Amino acid sequence: MLAKGLRRTAALLTSRALGRRQLSARIVDESYVEVQPAKGSGAAALKFPAVWLRDNCRCPSCFHSSSQSRQLDWNHFDPNVRPLALHMDAGKQQLHVRWSDEHESSYALDWLQRRSFDGRSQSKYLSEFYRPRTKHWAGAEFERIAQRFNYDQVMSEDEPLQQWLQALAVYGVALLNGAPPDKAVVRRLAERVGFIRRTTYGEEFIVQAKPGAKNYAYLSLPLPLHTDLPYYEYKPSVNILHCLVQTQSPGGSNLLVDAFHIADRLRQEHPADFERLTNTLVDWNDIGSEDGQEFHNIWRAPVICLDSAGEYTRINHSVPQRDSHFNVPLEQVLPWYRSYARFVQLARDDAYSFKTQPGDVLTFNNIRLLHGRTGYDDTEQNSRYIVGAYLDWDIIYSRLRVLKKRLTSSSNTSSSSSSSSSSSSSSSS
Repeated sequence: MLAKGLRRTAALLTSRALGRRQLSARIVDESYVEVQPAKGSGAAALKFPAVWLRDNCRCPSCFHSSSQSRQLDWNHFDPNVRPLALHMDAGKQQLHVRWSDEHESSYALDWLQRRSFDGRSQSKYLSEFYRPRTKHWAGAEFERIAQRFNYDQVMSEDEPLQQWLQALAVYGVALLNGAPPDKAVVRRLAERVGFIRRTTYGEEFIVQAKPGAKNYAYLSLPLPLHTDLPYYEYKPSVNILHCLVQTQSPGGSNLLVDAFHIADRLRQEHPADFERLTNTLVDWNDIGSEDGQEFHNIWRAPVICLDSAGEYTRINHSVPQRDSHFNVPLEQVLPWYRSYARFVQLARDDAYSFKTQPGDVLTFNNIRLLHGRTGYDDTEQNSRYIVGAYLDWDIIYSRLRVLKKRLTSSSNTSSSSSSSSSSSSSSSS
């Protein structure tokens, strides 16, 4: 049995070695390098622009490994550089290139595979690693898409932390349960990811009814649907709202709307309104003072913001923070108001209402979701106390990528150990 196991292992190693030797590479039109996979592997050829390969040389002269940064001298870089000779090292699974600028480079095959110019590979990288692809939802779907996580697990374990951030990125909303009755919860949660985003109103903020309030949110009146701080060019990305005390009156319920879903409906059902709300610049502003510091914030942007590919990048909506200055041609004003009214009506009709309880932490995408609150009775015996803070998507996406790499690496190590144990067991038998 031992001899049979050894023969089987030797045959497998020989097969793998033959597979490596079957790898080949060739120069195409002096401008591309094509790596051919082993025959019968089913893998497609990898084709790379030569200039891209030279630009991404990994040698110590061209790449600074400790900072993971390119240090190629672009003051003397030749964009017309050509590959002169190729060599595939089957044992090391590496491609070696000699260049017309008298430089030589080596590239690991798995490194090249992860950077394939194949459309499917690029799409997978962009939607799974760069930024998870969003999934839009109607209010009636809220209970299905809103994932809930345990606060203690998110704070102590990487996998629940990654799952929370992934859900937040995909659906724009996620809830944590079981947080302690501590005002520092939002800070600790933000610092578990990265760091708090500071605004005019400080870092943490308290949402409760206040006499002489300087912010509309600090009233017990109904709070209309809105996005926070649309008057910032780089407005805070994600809201963290920790419920410490919840009113026992019938009101005080949270309202949430996926404005990307509302934009989808406008695009499909009312294209003229969609076009106006994506093309018309609106003045958003906030005037006041906080801790003795006066401010006058203004940012001009459409209600629905798109990138060059027509994908949503941001929603702006806040009736209290829409400026009286409206710097558009006179004839565009009335049509815009009608389109905006349709957007508001669709959002109001789709709003999902629910009430967080003490210990709940509501997190949602302020770039995408509209939020509001129903009015409530506020007395000394019946109050509502929410502690809030903001995070930015740059920080969240960075943390999410680190977690994905760490957990994938850990999973691969476990699988490798398991395979080694299995092979040893098979050989021994």
